[in-house]
Amino acid sequence: MESTEEISYVSQQEAIEIDQMLMGPLGFTVDQLMELAGMSVASAIGEVYSPSEYTRVLVICGPGNNGGDGLVAARHLHHFGYKPSICYPKRNTEPPFAGLVTQLESLSVPFLPVEDLPVQLSSDFKIIVDAIFGFSFHGNPRPPFDSLIRRMVSIKTQQCTHEIAAVVISVDIPSGWHVEEGDICGEGIEPDMLVSLTAPKLCAKMFCGPHHFLGGRFVPRSIIDKFKLKLPSYPSTSMCVRIGNLPETNLSAQKGIFTASVNLEVEENPIDQFQKWLGDALEAGVKEPHYMVLSTVGKDAKPSSRMVSLEGVNKDGFVWHTNYRSRKAREISENPHASLLFYWGPIKCQVRVEGFVEQVSDEESEQYFSSLPRDIQIRPTVSKQSTLIHGREVLHQQYKEFEEKYHDRTSIPRPKHWGGYRLIPEFFEFWQGEESQVHLKFRYYAEEIDGRRVWTIHRLVPQLAESASSL
Repeated sequence: MESTEEISYVSQQEAIEIDQMLMGPLGFTVDQLMELAGMSVASAIGEVYSPSEYTRVLVICGPGNNGGDGLVAARHLHHFGYKPSICYPKRNTEPPFAGLVTQLESLSVPFLPVEDLPVQLSSDFKIIVDAIFGFSFHGNPRPPFDSLIRRMVSIKTQQCTHEIAAVVISVDIPSGWHVEEGDICGEGIEPDMLVSLTAPKLCAKMFCGPHHFLGGRFVPRSIIDKFKLKLPSYPSTSMCVRIGNLPETNLSAQKGIFTASVNLEVEENPIDQFQKWLGDALEAGVKEPHYMVLSTVGKDAKPSSRMVSLEGVNKDGFVWHTNYRSRKAREISENPHASLLFYWGPIKCQVRVEGFVEQVSDEESEQYFSSLPRDIQIRPTVSKQSTLIHGREVLHQQYKEFEEKYHDRTSIPRPKHWGGYRLIPEFFEFWQGEESQVHLKFRYYAEEIDGRRVWTIHRLVPQLAESASSL
């Protein structure tokens, strides 16, 4: 992997001149360049996002060559095992675009009208590929692309509020950005991955996401020499190469030596400390950092643990939602004390929280339920969690029947057996891995002083790990 300081970034005019040379004296055709670009994009996605976990992909294509790159990428993603869908509102009917549409239709890859897309794209898709505008675009986006870009912008908001959100991959430049100055208005897409093509454009210097790749192995020596380009070496037979370091760890981690990746300044309030570390995990590209281990103990004194999704955290505590008839709910009713565990491996951080659990109000549960996408609202109604079932097909049939029952309604009523819990914290422990394997640990204890809740911080003697995995 090359340092970003050692790589050339080209201006808009230089990018245009490089394209003119490729399609002029160097003999490349538009369809060849789109094929190479689309293959690079699909390869970069495959490097980071497994098709088993990120199966459903939406590729949003613009009317120009950037959209053609997206069409090619969708075809390769299909063959890689993903399930792509395409939104192509302003179709270019000229060759080679028409041929790419025919190829995708022959593979039964669906083309979705804008009006059929969910308002929240994350409700149906795990990956959104932004292949709308390339480096030659000028002016402000027009309908329907302006609204599509706004939907992709809203995904970052979902990520910041710890909701389940898709990842966004931009092709060459994030749509709506200035090719040289980046997101001028500060309201543009913040993609999780940028796949630069041929050579990174100047705006890529402003990209702050965790994954930056370059696709352009076909660039001949004559162009490299003419524009004095410094481009990274491509590994083995790969069509893409990562620019910059992996977000997880540096090479020393392979030897069991960790690099501290968070700000170690200790906050007076543990909620502030937690939110700071959660923000560090998000910036580092940790996958689903809001998932936590919830441990409960019933009246039989036997502990049980499971993964749940943190849906909100503030000064009042940590909130998640579940079936009130589940095992964890029963154990909470028998013993309203529980613990939470967060572990963010790429930045080597662990947070433990212990406290008292209470149900949130019906109003709060209603508000959260009404904000969910329709398909997710159906699930808690159909699923009688922790009860016996004869087969998965029973759930599929019940889901279908319920969907048909409410097909003409704008809202679905929240089932009374489903709602939220809040853990009111009484204890925190923060653990941070260090380069020297002398791991840092500090704890917060809640105390009542003069009728006020006050947190006492205990900084512990550093732990010398026997192995890299000792926590």
